[in-house]
Amino acid sequence: MQIEYRAHGGELKDLYLSLNEAKQAKESAKELASWDLTHRQICDIELLLNGGFSPLEGFMSEADYNSVVDDMRLADGTLWPMPITLDVSEAFASDVTVGQEIALRDEEGVIIAIITVSDKWKPNKSNEAIKVFGSDDDAHPAVSYLHNVAGDYYIGGQLKGVSDPSHYDFKTLRDSPAELQQKFHKWGWNKVVAFQTRNPMHRAHQELTFRAAKQVEANLLIQPVVGMTKPGDIDHFSRVRCYEHIVKKYPDQTTMLSLLPLAMRMGGPREAVWHAIIRKNYGCTHFIVGRDHAGPGKDSNGNDFYGPYDAQDLMNEFKDELGIEMVPFQMMVYVEEKAEYEPIDNIQEGQTVLNISGTEFRRRLQEGLDIPEWFSYKEVVSELRKRYPARHKQGLTVFFTGLSGSGKSTIANALLTKLMEMGDRSITLLDGDVVRKHLSSELGFSKEHRNLNIQRIGYVASEITKNGGIAICAPIAPYKATRRHVREMIEPLGGFVEIHVATSLEVCESRDRKGLYAKAREGIIKEFTGISDPYETPENPELRIDTVDCTPDEAAQRIILKLENMGYIK
Repeated sequence: MQIEYRAHGGELKDLYLSLNEAKQAKESAKELASWDLTHRQICDIELLLNGGFSPLEGFMSEADYNSVVDDMRLADGTLWPMPITLDVSEAFASDVTVGQEIALRDEEGVIIAIITVSDKWKPNKSNEAIKVFGSDDDAHPAVSYLHNVAGDYYIGGQLKGVSDPSHYDFKTLRDSPAELQQKFHKWGWNKVVAFQTRNPMHRAHQELTFRAAKQVEANLLIQPVVGMTKPGDIDHFSRVRCYEHIVKKYPDQTTMLSLLPLAMRMGGPREAVWHAIIRKNYGCTHFIVGRDHAGPGKDSNGNDFYGPYDAQDLMNEFKDELGIEMVPFQMMVYVEEKAEYEPIDNIQEGQTVLNISGTEFRRRLQEGLDIPEWFSYKEVVSELRKRYPARHKQGLTVFFTGLSGSGKSTIANALLTKLMEMGDRSITLLDGDVVRKHLSSELGFSKEHRNLNIQRIGYVASEITKNGGIAICAPIAPYKATRRHVREMIEPLGGFVEIHVATSLEVCESRDRKGLYAKAREGIIKEFTGISDPYETPENPELRIDTVDCTPDEAAQRIILKLENMGYIK
């Protein structure tokens, strides 16, 4: 039976070409200019093509983009809170013309879709950040992405889908909107409440979702995000294994698990409305919105980006227009006297509330400490212990940063020797000059090339860390955003310890045996860090060392003690 589903005032969009049309498109695409899609663009394009982002039919035009940024609506007035844009480099944009067809390919060169360009523009990213995310603070992951990762130009246009993005994992748990609607129809699920998550689920989450479904007499869809989440989050492979355990804790035939290939923006209230629209497109009738939905945490001043129930307030503002009902929920806490979970606002005076924060839970995992069964199911904890062993068994990156001549390489070599003496893990030194010679010999010293060099170091370090070794990196790494990118690349895989070798410019210059600083001051060497190009001082490194005050041996010993204190060595 063909199900006609009207999403957001129109039919559920399916932008894929027929098999014959797709075959012809693949042939003709050989003559087209190509753009290699980023990870976030791959996530976006999948939900554009399969209807998850209905009513959108492609990446936004400039008119739609401006209207969404300013008013949370497409140019035709349809409610839509999040810009969906194809960002490209200035170099690529300079060759693009309106009306042109461009082949959009994945990282392996497989064509996913063809876009017919309707618009090309350079956005005001600070304006986008402030209006969409409420802040232009780089501590917000979406703002950081806007300014430090996304291309400088946007391209809009309709899409023609040629092939699905490839997924080799959890195939039986991946459903398109149409496929999920068909399952609901087949099973007689007329009311479905969706639960959005990017974290492992523990007993409080299970209790919250069970109560939500019971409250509205609906079946439950657990639909975790497996595209892009907040940097540093637990990988989706580990999370999905946890979800597979927890879904068995619900009554039979009431609950199902399906994965959502979404790239989250951590946009708080706007994101909650966006998530609700997406779940409506997937055939859900209700959507759970809890405390601080899709919140990114705290800003650079230590304040929350959004209020705890701002998302619920914005959902209520559009409740008559959304076509999907919100099920609001508060934080659930464990009441010792009752031996059960209750909403935090229901707690009575004299009752003993037990709770373990996310930070405390991670600490217990890292240190191999007990995690009580009232907090999480043993099967979930077991899965997470596999992925996150105690810190002294994890891989680790020690990342030095500082001016040329500050003493980074000398301390790094001293640390290498001391760690090799211990002999419990393999150690690799990625010195800036050595990497330049063997890994980045074709790169110059422009800001773009220096960033690329650091990203290459970070990638190698991430692979070493992922496989349980210790990587010691000693580049100059002058830019805060690049260092942050490397940290975000490595932290989900193991430890990351930043060491700022804070030797002053005057001392570094006085030590300069190669005469590099002198040549930089004479203008012979261009864009030299500390002279003609800035060094952005780390704000919160794990350790700061000035080599004027200590010898390399003493500095290395300070680092050893810091690693011991943090639990990375035993």
